[in-house]
Amino acid sequence: MYVTQALHQALQQEPDRIATIFRDRVRTVRESADRVARFAGALRSLGVAPGDLVAILALNSDRYHEYFYAVPWIGAAVHPVNIRLSVPEILDTLRRSDTRVLLVDDTFAPLVAELQFDGLRTVVHIGDGDPLGDALSYEELLSATDPVPDTRTGGDSVLAVLFTGGTTGVPRGVMLSHDNVVVSALGVLASGHVVSPHGRLLHAAPMFHVGGIAYWAAGNVHGAEHVIVPMFDPAAVLGAIARHAVTDALLVPTMIQRLVDSPELGDYDCGTLRHLVYGASPISESLLQRARAAFPSAGFTQVYGMTELAPTATLLSPSDHDEPELRRAAGRAAPHCEIRVVDPTGGAAPPGEIGEIVVRGGNVMLGYLHQRDETAKVVKDGWMHTGDAGYLDDRGYLFVVDRIKDMIITGGENVYSAEVENALAKHPAVAAAAAIGVPDPEWGERVHAVVVLKPDMSASADELRTHCAALIANYKVPGSFAFTDALPLSAAGKVLKRELREDYRSGSG
Repeated sequence: MYVTQALHQALQQEPDRIATIFRDRVRTVRESADRVARFAGALRSLGVAPGDLVAILALNSDRYHEYFYAVPWIGAAVHPVNIRLSVPEILDTLRRSDTRVLLVDDTFAPLVAELQFDGLRTVVHIGDGDPLGDALSYEELLSATDPVPDTRTGGDSVLAVLFTGGTTGVPRGVMLSHDNVVVSALGVLASGHVVSPHGRLLHAAPMFHVGGIAYWAAGNVHGAEHVIVPMFDPAAVLGAIARHAVTDALLVPTMIQRLVDSPELGDYDCGTLRHLVYGASPISESLLQRARAAFPSAGFTQVYGMTELAPTATLLSPSDHDEPELRRAAGRAAPHCEIRVVDPTGGAAPPGEIGEIVVRGGNVMLGYLHQRDETAKVVKDGWMHTGDAGYLDDRGYLFVVDRIKDMIITGGENVYSAEVENALAKHPAVAAAAAIGVPDPEWGERVHAVVVLKPDMSASADELRTHCAALIANYKVPGSFAFTDALPLSAAGKVLKRELREDYRSGSG
């Protein structure tokens, strides 16, 4: 299997179908394919060889879509850079991946002077403004280059290198193959709950993230049109859904929260929305109720996975969301993979018993770039050890309770932060909450809660402590609280508990 196969099929069957919509630019499959083949030729003329990495540092755009096709077109691999990294972190990923060519848009072009290193040969400007410094113009390259044939590189060849580490603080380059990405795409499509056949996909989540890449790939296989906004903004998202009759959207719960809180929600007709896919974390009961009321035509599907799984492991279907006891579940194994929960010895844990979640299938990564030992620690006999703690019920539904390293041990008792956070989320004044373990002279660790309150609402630590005591065991009730305006989030929308612990140690929490 190879990622560009979907473009060849579309060109053969529906060349005049819309491929991308970005701002006022609308391009057909035929136009898009020609631009892809020309940019591939330009990359080859710049010295990009099979196996090389081509990086992109940019907001979402139709040129991002072309990049995803053009780079593998000549057998190279994409390196979408996390735009939320600091300049030193970006430079580190470019060096470690031996990136030769970097694409930047108008937003990030001013950073290029700080991203220079010996290995970087060429910078290509993909924005609408004028290139800065020695950067080459994307559009001029296309107009000056003849299209080249597709190498049809696929299978176990590296398609993408994605640097993770938002929750660990140790960035690792995850190598995903064509097979990894296509297998995962086919698996989610087989569920029937993610992408409408020949629908219109909204790209508001960042396209540099594995979720955005997987969604893009699934849409291509299903003949979708890509509606792209540069970055998430409630008004822009609502406007795009209404203006372009969007059928499918991928968001994280924090984005959904901002949509339903938007005062402009009622100004837009979002009745065309059929699938609303969310991931990175479960959705709170109250937010789910509000979101389903706001988008009554949409079925909600939760995706659980990780970059190393390209990324999907389980799916919680729209009908599952109708069962109250399943709304805290992450779903059941997606059609393309198998999941287990194992005890510390590696044996299968019985239903209801918490252990480590492991996954096996064609979506499991090739490994970490230049880190064979690290790869061997997490991929054992084909099983990806996720580092997440959870349990399976007797119907095969997976419940994720915590990152194993985030488990709090207080007075010899294990406390999973998700239990505490779920209890806090049930308080009407709580918008978001995170629980971490902090040093305690008596108990070893105590539960510490960091809470974001809803606008114009209040709650004291004592009030929240009393609220939690009615829902969870006393040893799980937070012993201390901190209140903040927002929780630190990774690019995937996951709370960075590492930063919360650092804030606590520094006294700034």
